[in-house]
Amino acid sequence: MVTASTGFSADTAVYYEVDVLVIGGGPAGTWAAIAAAGRGAKVVLADKGFCGTSGATAPSGTGVWYVPPDPARRTKAMNSRWDLGGRLADPVWMRRVLDRTYQNVNHLAEWGYPFPTGVDGEEIRTSLDGPDYMRLMRKRVKSAGVRILDHSPALELLRDASGAVAGATGIRRQKGDTWSVRAGAVVIATGGCAFLSKALGCNVLTGDGHLMAAELGAELSGMEFSSAYAMAVDHGSVTKTRFYEWAEFTYADGSPIPGAASKGGRSSIAKVLGTGQAVYARLNADAQEQVAMRHAQPNFFLPLNRTGVDPFKDRFPITLRLEATVRGTGGLRLVDEGCATTVPGLYAAGDAATRELVCGAFTGGGSHNAAWAMSSGFWAGSSASDHARQVRGRSRVATRSGQTGLTEGRGSRIDASSLIQSVRQEVLPYNHTYHRHADRLNASLDRLDTLWSDLRSTDAADLSEAVRTREGVAMLATARWMYRSALARTESRGMHKREDYPGRDEAQRHHIIAGGLDEVWTSTANVGGPADEVLAA
Repeated sequence: MVTASTGFSADTAVYYEVDVLVIGGGPAGTWAAIAAAGRGAKVVLADKGFCGTSGATAPSGTGVWYVPPDPARRTKAMNSRWDLGGRLADPVWMRRVLDRTYQNVNHLAEWGYPFPTGVDGEEIRTSLDGPDYMRLMRKRVKSAGVRILDHSPALELLRDASGAVAGATGIRRQKGDTWSVRAGAVVIATGGCAFLSKALGCNVLTGDGHLMAAELGAELSGMEFSSAYAMAVDHGSVTKTRFYEWAEFTYADGSPIPGAASKGGRSSIAKVLGTGQAVYARLNADAQEQVAMRHAQPNFFLPLNRTGVDPFKDRFPITLRLEATVRGTGGLRLVDEGCATTVPGLYAAGDAATRELVCGAFTGGGSHNAAWAMSSGFWAGSSASDHARQVRGRSRVATRSGQTGLTEGRGSRIDASSLIQSVRQEVLPYNHTYHRHADRLNASLDRLDTLWSDLRSTDAADLSEAVRTREGVAMLATARWMYRSALARTESRGMHKREDYPGRDEAQRHHIIAGGLDEVWTSTANVGGPADEVLAA
């Protein structure tokens, strides 16, 4: 039995007491809810948007790291990421993800997902259409008996006297009131943080879960691997980048940009854009390829069609949109195979959790992140259910853990819009996050730390501004963890590029752990798996 103490949730309009609370309704959250309910748990899922339509997966297609259980194929798949990820991945976790993903994708087929059929008559199960996938997942969540709270962002976690998580409180946006859920275990599946960069589906991904977990003392790992920028049409939000492999890139006058079309050419593009110059692209593909491309990813072409641009004939301006920890690999640190965090009863899945275990230091893109979401979601939900069963029936008093933006201070309320703009000024520029140097990192951190210190004396936000305020606070906290971790890794590895340390240092083949709010700290942790041998099946 969990009872409430005084605090934000005292006047909640709706109250639930369950075994497991899942925060986030994307792939990781829905798999977690289904897995927990499948083990007999009573489950509530709270989504910031509408479960099944919000988040990065729902509006897009995504590849899946789906490899049949053939030893040679599995080994090849793992080795393809080993060096690319700076040898920071863990082969044990890679094998686990491949196994679990294979099983979960096959479950999707059993549930009726419309996989296309190849010329050999076999279903092609290496990609998923976001709308179809998430529509099916919402249906399965509901049929599992899970209660879904749509448009109900969480604001803070609750803790018991021992420091273990005890639930969460949040806002029902459409009703203009609040909710409270007391739970034996909580799964954070809130996604990563893209700093409101206008990347498709990322408007709800502001690092909320990282902040709430850190307020309970959770640690993070791999936050230096947060420099992921995705290419998009200048006036568009679609960040599906595969088709740019067919592109030529030019300056405004039509002259080619040296190195832009090569592997690693995004760095050249970022340097040009960073000077304020425009970059143009045009796709070179034959007629058959053009038809296939339009069929495979129609939303890529929508912003171009609306302006009358034929990307196979016309040059069009492009930009790079920051996807940070969404397409990066950093997130909440996991301490066991059940995706537990360093806080008792608190689990993490999907982009909210570190993906270093399977991707190392380089982006999981779509396929590896998609595999990780369904695998870690399954494990987190299952483990949360088991933990909740162990604490079921205990008498616990739940107290608030939310801090900045939710507690009374000695000053005025936070100006959420101004806060968000200030954080974005520090993380969006390419020479801050993409091309890194200690001088710029330290200068940004001085400003971010001062901003955090100033916020600590502010008053709690009004209910109408609470969500936006906490988003700004979460983005600020995430930026500070990112930059502290980036300073701690004095080398270039994977997507983390230091201009002042351009080489890779094998003495730094370790994870960077980060934590803290008022005082952000970093430490190191060993990496699992072999360092100098080829991965074995």
